[in-house]
Amino acid sequence: MAEHTRSSTTIEAAPAAVMAVIADFEAYPAWTGEVKEVEVLARGADGRAENVRLVLDAGAIRDEHELSYTWDGDRKVSWTLVKSQMLRALDGSYELRELPGGGTEVTYQLAVDVKIPMLGMIKRKAEKVIIDRALAGLKKRVEG
Repeated sequence: MAEHTRSSTTIEAAPAAVMAVIADFEAYPAWTGEVKEVEVLARGADGRAENVRLVLDAGAIRDEHELSYTWDGDRKVSWTLVKSQMLRALDGSYELRELPGGGTEVTYQLAVDVKIPMLGMIKRKAEKVIIDRALAGLKKRVEG
């Protein structure tokens, strides 16, 4: 990913429990806020989603897009944009690291490029808002 935004949080659960919530796309509308609809289009041999269609409604931005996912066990999941109405790129990842005292450090990295002209600093701010909301929602879902 070229220019990207990154943030981390600690979740009081094992990496497998955190990744199970990340991999449960059908539940996203219940806890993410912006994701209104999800359809898993293809699954890998391990049962995890490889292609997913998502409908987002984040106020000013309403979009439907398809993402392609690559999984590395319970350590990392990465995605890249397949198609979208508003976006030119949407590349991201969740990286999970088990902490010595228990819990998991979750690092979310995201790079977004929109089809409409937008200042880089506004784009980074939007990425930061997306990341912070996603990490807070993930933490609440896993720990709750």
